[in-house]
Amino acid sequence: MRLSRTVTALLLAAAALVGCKSQYDMILDSNDVDAKYKAAFEYFNKKKFTRAAALFESMAVMTSGTERDDTVQFYWGLSNYNSGDYYTAETNFQQFISNYPRSTFAQQAEFLHIDCLYRQTLRYELDQTPTYTAMAAIGEYLTQYPEGANADICRHMMEDLSERLDRKAFENAKLYYTMEDYLAARVALKNVLKDDADNIYREDILYYSAMASYKYAFNSVVSKQKERYLVFVDDYLNFIGEFPESHYRKELDNLYDKVKEKI
Repeated sequence: MRLSRTVTALLLAAAALVGCKSQYDMILDSNDVDAKYKAAFEYFNKKKFTRAAALFESMAVMTSGTERDDTVQFYWGLSNYNSGDYYTAETNFQQFISNYPRSTFAQQAEFLHIDCLYRQTLRYELDQTPTYTAMAAIGEYLTQYPEGANADICRHMMEDLSERLDRKAFENAKLYYTMEDYLAARVALKNVLKDDADNIYREDILYYSAMASYKYAFNSVVSKQKERYLVFVDDYLNFIGEFPESHYRKELDNLYDKVKEKI
């Protein structure tokens, strides 16, 4: 009797759960492609992107090879993108580009793929591997669509990412200056410009190079100071030659006047 009551209770509980199943859950679990397709777009248009993504994903296999195939795949990615799941969306769009290069959604998918990569890049202090990946994808897009609708946005992304790499290189070299290793600082700063003469922090780099050479000479033994102050003079003249109106000019001029008295 007790076993029978337990079984009955479990059956009733299961029936209750089935009865409480939402319309969304029933559509998600069904094999009715038309119902899924209609519901997916209804949720998408209502900005319920997480539910829309689940529905598009659930019918992806069912629509494979049909005329709805690329639409379902694209909107699956777009739903993930709009929900803020850029990692999954990036994978969606990468697969879409590979599978449907001639789709009417192809160019938009390529841009959204780039945007996902861009959004996954990290602050300049951290690993910049994602930045290089995004820049490579942007370069390919601009080569293919130089006048595309999103070309200007991509160029802005490229500028932002390039600035991030420039800053990372500058800050890494400047760290030696902060640590008061002035000889290493000057070498590291000069190497930044050797690798990238157009670094947007060029003015700062040349300023810290001059400051590093001055402080290295200032802290040297007297017998070596003259030779090392001459290095500062070279750095000073290079700096004012390029940036005569710099806000650093007054400070460097004062140091140069002091050095002239010593050499």
